[in-house]
Amino acid sequence: MEVNPILITGAGGQLGRELQRHAAAFPDFDFVFADHKTLDTTVESWVHKMLDEIKPSAVIHCAAYTNVERAEDDPENAILTNAAAAGFVADACHKNGALMIHVSTDYVFDGKGSMPYTEQDQVNPLSVYGESKLEGERLVDGKCERSIIIRTSWLYSASGHNFFRTMLRLAKEKGELRVVSDQIASPTYAGDFALDILKLLHKILIRTEHVEYGTYQYTQLGEASWFDFAREIIHQSGMDVPVYPVKTGGFQTRAMRPAYSKMNCDKWINNTNIPLKTWQDGLAACFDEYKTLSTEH
Repeated sequence: MEVNPILITGAGGQLGRELQRHAAAFPDFDFVFADHKTLDTTVESWVHKMLDEIKPSAVIHCAAYTNVERAEDDPENAILTNAAAAGFVADACHKNGALMIHVSTDYVFDGKGSMPYTEQDQVNPLSVYGESKLEGERLVDGKCERSIIIRTSWLYSASGHNFFRTMLRLAKEKGELRVVSDQIASPTYAGDFALDILKLLHKILIRTEHVEYGTYQYTQLGEASWFDFAREIIHQSGMDVPVYPVKTGGFQTRAMRPAYSKMNCDKWINNTNIPLKTWQDGLAACFDEYKTLSTEH
């Protein structure tokens, strides 16, 4: 059987952990999971050395600087990690003939529209984080022909630091929640996203189906504010905790965030034939995983 080595960068992060969890379901792939210690993608020579050694069929580039607030005070590192490093990986993929899957964000948009954004719509990031991710997209697109850039939004999972976990913790600690109601997008369960990325790779590399390269948008179906999302988390948890809506202005933040960054995912659905769940069904799947983790500990 032909072995297809697949390198995952940022394997210790939220999406990387979910890719590790689903890896066993894809025996055609020989996964190499690289966290920050085993591969610092901001070091160009290290990136090239690792790809030259592994000769991967594909790289799923998850390594990223994701702290939106901190990026405002630390633009050099945000740009190094989200832009320059993505360019190093794209260069090395191109040199080794590897397919590159690069993960990006809805924060490349300014959120001033009222219709879901398509891949062709004007980008205009409001934050250092959004700017760094957009520059990463441009470098990947320019350096690696065999690349698929996937923008997603509001990723969360059953473990680690994320909105889902924070809401459950604060609900228990405070007995009530106050959550922003005037930012709208699509909550997306990282477990489903990871599985669908691996399905996409399987289609391209194992079943040799044609999927066009370029930029895609992947979120779960429907839209919600952070308030709607929090209310549904509490509802599905079975807790009896009130959730109150507040305006963005009620929270002091360094970074500006788009008010409406819901993305149109028709291109993903039509080109990959991999269906999307509703965000509520994604949340239910996350709760299933959360319960599994709770019983294991």
